Order: sequence, then C-alpha cells, then structure tokens
Amino acid sequence: MSHSRVLDRAQSAVVMIDVQEAYRGVPVGHDGVVQALSRLLQVSRLLQVPLLVTEQYPKGLGHTLPELAALFAPGQTIVEKSSLSCCGDGAFAAALDALHRRQIVVCGLETHACINQTVHDLIDQGYQVHLPRDAVSSRFERDVSVAWEKMVGSGAIPTSVEMIALEWIRTAAAPEFKAVQKLIK
Repeated sequence: MSHSRVLDRAQSAVVMIDVQEAYRGVPVGHDGVVQALSRLLQVSRLLQVPLLVTEQYPKGLGHTLPELAALFAPGQTIVEKSSLSCCGDGAFAAALDALHRRQIVVCGLETHACINQTVHDLIDQGYQVHLPRDAVSSRFERDVSVAWEKMVGSGAIPTSVEMIALEWIRTAAAPEFKAVQKLIK
C-alpha cells in the first residue's frame, strides 16, 4: 500500500514538453535541466513508463534536442502542436487517453507558458500531475517562480527526478534497483 500522492509506475506517464533547439542555452539552468531530463528519460524507459513528447511549431523552433531524442525508445511519437497547452491538441489528447494512466509527470519548457497551461488543463481533467522542479524551466527566473507557485497552488505535486525514480522503484529488492541507482547519481 502507498499514499495516493506517491507515484506508481503502473499508473504513470511522462509528458516532456517542447525541449527544442531554439531553446538551447536559453532557459535558467539549461544544462542542469537537460541533465535532469536525461535521467528522467532513462529511468522511465528502463521501467517502461510511457513517454509523450511534444514540439511547439518545430518549423520555427526546431526539433527536440538530439541528446534527449537519442534516449527515446525506437518509434517514439512526437506530437507537433501549436496550442500552448498540450491538451489543446487532439493528437496529444488522444495519445494520453490511450495510455490509461492517471499520474502524469510533466517536464520541459517553458514553465510559465506550455507547462503551466498543460498542468492546469490536466488537473482540470482529473489527472494527478507531478512536477519535477529540476526538470522544468523558463527564460527568466521570475516566470519560473510565479508559474511554480501557481501550479502547486492549483494542485500539482512538487517533486524531483530522483524522487520520481525512487517512488517508481519502491524497494531495493526491485530487480531494476541497481540500474536506477546508477542513473540518478
């Protein structure tokens, strides 16, 4: 048994929003965010937690950073969107619904724009949203801070990539424990 606000990998999915070439080096703490996203992608793939990826207007903003795209499972679908909220895109909504997962880990860019609007829409639709502080950012710290307060105040559950990994793994007796431990160090 576990508390309802603790992640269960069988009920979880990851949504990585708009970590694209045009943002390279731009968000606050960019390198750390990319490192955290890398760890999250590796752990989710190891534990077979589904991943949804979006790109906002890739013709103008480019595609997902190649160092992150290299971590995707073969055949990973990327939803191209124009709506700031991922939920405003029919292909995204259908893909999320098809997963039948209620705990959604939302990460990526930018905290005050696409992340904020997606998180609020997901909460409104009854999803439990987990928000890793180390895997989201924006161009300006003030936007990150205000968006973070707003989303957590609206019901998003604050977390970190390491916390997510440990909640998914649950026990040192899990067969994947040592592999996960290596990824989060």
